[in-house]
Amino acid sequence: MPKVNLNGVTLNYQLEGDGPETLVLVNGLADDLVSWDFQVPAFLKAGLRVLRFDNRGIGESDAPAGPYTSRMLADDAKALVDELGLDSFHLMGVSMGGMIVQEFAIAYPEVLRSVTMACTYAAPGEFCSRMFSMWGDLAPSVGVPFVMRDVTLWAFTVPFFEERTDDLREFEAGMAELTMPVDAYLSQLNVIQQHDTTDRLASIATPTLVLAGEEDILIPVRLSRRLHDGIPGAQWATVPGGHACLWETPDPFNKAVIEFIKEHS
Repeated sequence: MPKVNLNGVTLNYQLEGDGPETLVLVNGLADDLVSWDFQVPAFLKAGLRVLRFDNRGIGESDAPAGPYTSRMLADDAKALVDELGLDSFHLMGVSMGGMIVQEFAIAYPEVLRSVTMACTYAAPGEFCSRMFSMWGDLAPSVGVPFVMRDVTLWAFTVPFFEERTDDLREFEAGMAELTMPVDAYLSQLNVIQQHDTTDRLASIATPTLVLAGEEDILIPVRLSRRLHDGIPGAQWATVPGGHACLWETPDPFNKAVIEFIKEHS
């Protein structure tokens, strides 16, 4: 996959398809561009050109010293789309990616046709802040793969654990093989700990979809709803599944995104 040096960091990316509309995807915490494998085929089939990339700190992109912020990673994304000559596109992010999308929409609305913010919030609040603080305390002593095994419990629903044991084992095996350095993990973790756009959401004028997994307990649905309520004219939708609904129930997730994008194509 190609790489490009921007903002003092080398970013790994993949651009697929030749459709007239481009969708840019932004990953969540500790997720590389492979995390979109359940989405990209559906998006390509819908006629979209798809850009995905590794945020700084993960995958084949550089992992410079942190901490990182959602605005910093939004600036990385802007530098990448500028380098590729993209000046009118749709933007979607999940979890941490949804926070990055918020900062992008506030700072660079002129290049956006629509934005989708999935399984995310405007600010972590007391509940999420305590959870993420615990992850930060654990990672240096037990390692990132162990922490990500804990994330599995928060990300999937009870039926997933009871009925899809093969998928569960595959996901846990992937977490066990995660090679993300602790410093890079903590640098990305800072993004979701410090992110707060609460007082700036009203400035977002780009057509916006806020999407949530119906049973999300990692980022509670009420926090996503609060995000939606702060953005004038934003649309709201839920799909089956929890925080990892893009992997647990990809078909309804993909359908919701594609339908929204078509409304604004």
